[in-house]
Amino acid sequence: MQQRRKSVFASAPFAMKQAALGAGVAARKNGAPLSLAAVVFALFVFATFLYNEDIKSITDFQFSAGAIRAKAPDLHLLQEAEAAAHAAVNTLAKRGEEVIVRVLEAPKSTPALPLPLQSGGANATATAAAAKANAANTAASAAVDVVQEKERDVTLPTVTGGGGADEARRRADEEAAEKASSAEAAAATAALRAVVSVPETCDLYRGNWVYDEVNAPVYKEGECEFLTEQVTCMRNGRRDDSYQKWRWQPTDCDLPRFDARLLLERLRNKRLMFVGDSLNRNQWESMVCLVQSVIPKGKKTLTKFVNGGSSNVFYAHEYNATVEFYWAPFLVESNSDNPKVHSVPDRVIQWHAIAKHARNWVGVDYLIFNTYIWWLNTLDMKVLKGSFDQGSTEYVEVDRPVAYKEVLKTWAKWVDRNIDPNKTTVFFMGMSPNHITPEAWGNQGGIKCAMETLPITNRSTSLDVGTDWRLYAGAQEVLPTLRRVPVHFVDITALSELRKDAHTSVHTLRQGKLLTPEQQADPKTYADCIHWCLPGLPDTWNQFLYARIASSPWPAAAQR
Repeated sequence: MQQRRKSVFASAPFAMKQAALGAGVAARKNGAPLSLAAVVFALFVFATFLYNEDIKSITDFQFSAGAIRAKAPDLHLLQEAEAAAHAAVNTLAKRGEEVIVRVLEAPKSTPALPLPLQSGGANATATAAAAKANAANTAASAAVDVVQEKERDVTLPTVTGGGGADEARRRADEEAAEKASSAEAAAATAALRAVVSVPETCDLYRGNWVYDEVNAPVYKEGECEFLTEQVTCMRNGRRDDSYQKWRWQPTDCDLPRFDARLLLERLRNKRLMFVGDSLNRNQWESMVCLVQSVIPKGKKTLTKFVNGGSSNVFYAHEYNATVEFYWAPFLVESNSDNPKVHSVPDRVIQWHAIAKHARNWVGVDYLIFNTYIWWLNTLDMKVLKGSFDQGSTEYVEVDRPVAYKEVLKTWAKWVDRNIDPNKTTVFFMGMSPNHITPEAWGNQGGIKCAMETLPITNRSTSLDVGTDWRLYAGAQEVLPTLRRVPVHFVDITALSELRKDAHTSVHTLRQGKLLTPEQQADPKTYADCIHWCLPGLPDTWNQFLYARIASSPWPAAAQR
């Protein structure tokens, strides 16, 4: 193998210097001028040196290692990108999904162009230099082409085992859970849209009181924040709570247990209003406590003395439903219509004037009317001649049952003319009895309803607690006369007469203040045997309303 000779380009500077120096020294030593051959040789060497430097500068300028590194991508970044791509592919593959990866395809490298062969020493040297430059150019081109590679999509095979199977199972479980949740929601909605079964042949108002510590009461006194002090007997000092645990049991069927959610679903986007006296307000408080128990805090409000002071409104936000009370103790206009100041000694009514009150009842979905207790103040009723608006003060006295029946006729005429039976359901409550004559139930020496702890159970003899059954008969006579609008009579009178134990008695307010111990010790003067403790008897009255509302068919529009 021949030993590689050094290029003339590498030794040219040193040879040129040595030749020129040697020629000069020789000439000086010989004392003779430089020969022509020496001069020509020196020029040739110098020219060769210049040519070599030009080739080198041209080669180094464009294809130097620094230039190539400047255009080539960073190796560290390429490695990070490749790792991220592998991670993404693995993740997708584990999910059992088809993976499409975009890869770079390098173009075919361009071969170096051959240089024409030349003869001669100088030509051979130039040819070698050009070959070297061409090789460098090829390497640089390959490096530059890194950023000019073509792209194409490659679909990786779907992974069907391992992580993909787990992911498929997870997805199947999620879909099954979602379907089950949807089915449960649909079932819950269907349950709330259920129709309570109450046999038409069953008389809900004929039965007995049954002591039931399991199912009664429906709510606790301390759990209803909306109860007023007038009716919170336990908080006001009553020691026994047995009055809360008596449940009404009809003879031939069962009274449906109150379901607050079902009733609220019936009341969605609707209004339910009690209209009447303080006994209807007592029942309104009961209804508020019955429905509010399933409504979260912050989703319910109660506002009193709105609409000019005549209304109290409980609002269930999520249902957009209201349970309201409107003060109208005689239904028609009277001098006792002020909801805050109505304790007047001479009660006067304008028995044919109802429009001022009735305009507040229009558009209500469920109307529950009552009027009774305010009629018992006197045997005769004072009926105004003229109108309150005209300042009339003259009146005539009319027998109580006659006046009562005439007022109901005014009310019935308005209902028949102004109520849409397709939108509004109308109820009329029976008479809520007093218990001020303990002799009627055999408690000789008793004082009103004070200290009574049990219902009346001995019914072998007729019971007369002072109820004016003539007014009851008047209601029974007038209600069927309505032609367009059916009115449901809630017959609470007889079954409520048995509940001498359920009144507020001395555990209540008087003129807005709790009775003092001294007043509680004087039940003959201060015992309230008109209103009822809550929880208590009015909850049963509302169960009758619930049974009627929840047993009616759902409107076709609501079922869609």
